[in-house]
Order: sequence, then structure tokens, then C-alpha cells
Amino acid sequence: MTTIIQADNLHKSFPTTTAIDHISFEVFEGEVFGLLGPNGSGKTTLVRLLNGVLTPTSGRAYVFGKDVTTDGSWIRARTGVLTETPSLYERLTAKKNLSFFGRFYGITDSEIPKRTDEMLSLMHLSDRADEPVGGFSKGMKQRLAIARALMHDPPILFLDEPTSGLDPESSRQVEDIIQELASDEQKTIFLCTHNLSQAERLCSKVAMLNTGKILAEGSIQDLSRRLFSAVPVEMELLNEPSPAVIQAVRNTRGVTVDSVEGTTILFHVTDKELIPSIIRAVIQEGGDMFRIAPQDYSLEEIYFTVQRQGGMTV
Repeated sequence: MTTIIQADNLHKSFPTTTAIDHISFEVFEGEVFGLLGPNGSGKTTLVRLLNGVLTPTSGRAYVFGKDVTTDGSWIRARTGVLTETPSLYERLTAKKNLSFFGRFYGITDSEIPKRTDEMLSLMHLSDRADEPVGGFSKGMKQRLAIARALMHDPPILFLDEPTSGLDPESSRQVEDIIQELASDEQKTIFLCTHNLSQAERLCSKVAMLNTGKILAEGSIQDLSRRLFSAVPVEMELLNEPSPAVIQAVRNTRGVTVDSVEGTTILFHVTDKELIPSIIRAVIQEGGDMFRIAPQDYSLEEIYFTVQRQGGMTV
């Protein structure tokens, strides 16, 4: 896989605070990479560093193999950035907003109409193209801001809290657009968010940032394996389990029963390979098996476990 963003011991301090504290990570081409952390954790500062807007205090960062310290202008011409509070000219129409920003990106006058129409169509705003943006809903403005960041067709898109303040329907529309950009347009998406459920749906890899430090990095599956020694399992029977069935599960080596709720037994097992022996034990005691399913740990569980532990090996 091709590395498209790389940070090496990157550090940024200001007179009264350290915003980014000697972090290292890499993002591969075509990934949806989630940078997770609360407000004030350093996410926005990191985006500015990676786009060459801020200069690192120490360490290095590369985008497309170019040094952000010396090649910021070259990098910014090839990245799209959506800030948490994007600015649009509300008296201008959607089409005129995109045309205006397109010229800043260096798109020729002959290309701007075509590119503007493509972006409005992608964001499902074609029917509102000639209306002033001031009358748009917040979700429509957010979609238009994404279109603005995409006008010059950048390979990388930095999104800072792209669904902040949106209602559930508008949030899902923006998430669908992000998925489409990654899967259909082959964009690399650098997503800054504190919305854990959103990151779980969208991201192939995440890094957890707090007080400028990366506490953990990896795919959700990889972080689960590194954090938890036991696998949660849900077993559902056709009828409520008898005491003998429950005891058979408890007596199986490597099993810890968490709860019995109606026809469902919830337990943890130290190894998935033990599940067939659990099934045999239940059937032997007369249990009518309907369904058994190992469960994945949610990103929320992973995130708060990492926070409690104060991090893990990156």
C-alpha cells in the first residue's frame, strides 16, 4: 500500500501549551482515516500542520512525499479541507459560490461551469443551484462546503467534524457522500471527529488523540485483538435455558457467563475455537440451539478502554 501521509515525531508547541506532542503515524492511499479525540485534543492543529499552514516546532511530516515545511503551497493545491465552521457567501447562489472558489483553485473559466455542475450533482444540490445560500439548511450548506473543497478534484480530503450540529438525516446524507467519495471516487479521507459511531461506520483505521498525544492507532479489529483477551458471544436458544444448560456453559473451559436474559445467554470466551465445544455441551444437556454469534467490540468500548488505560503501544 502507498503511504500518502506520514508524520515522524511531529511536535507543535505554542508559548502556553503543547498542541501536538511528538506523534508518528501514516495514512495509506484510499483509506478513510479517523482522527478521534475530544475538543481541544489537537485535531485541528494537526490538520493545519499537514497542510503546511503551521510550521512544526520539531519532527517532520510528509504529504504525497513532500515536506509540509517546505512544500506547503504544492500540498495545499492537491488537498481539500473542510473546517468545522466552513464559510460560504450567503448572498451568492450555490453555483456562484463554487465558481468563485474554483477560480482560487486555479480552475480555468472554461472548466468551471462543468466542474460546478458535477459537484452540485454529486452533492444532490442541482435543483438549488441558482438560489442564494443564505436560504439553505445547515445540512445543505455542509454539502455545499464539501463540494467547494472538492472543486479542484484533490486526492486527499481533510474533514473536520463534517456533521457537527446536523440533524440525524443530514448527518447520514453527509456520511453517505463520504463513503461514496472513498469507494467510488477513490479519495483518501482524513476524518477528524469525536463522533465514535460515525467513525466506526466510515473508517478503515483510526488514531486516538488526546492532549496532543496518540494513545492508540490501528483498525478496529486490530485494536480489539490487542486490548481484549476474551471474545463476547451471544447464544440464543428456542426456549429459556434450563439450569443444566446454563451450568454446562459455565463449566466449559475458557468461558465466563455474563448474563442470562430470557432465551439468550451472553458470555465471554478466551478463544473462538472453543465455541464448538460449548455448542456440544448445550445440546448434550437438551438445549435447542437457535443462534450463536461472536460479537465485535464497538469503537466506543475500545475508545474508553484506551482512555482508562492512558493509551497503548502504538
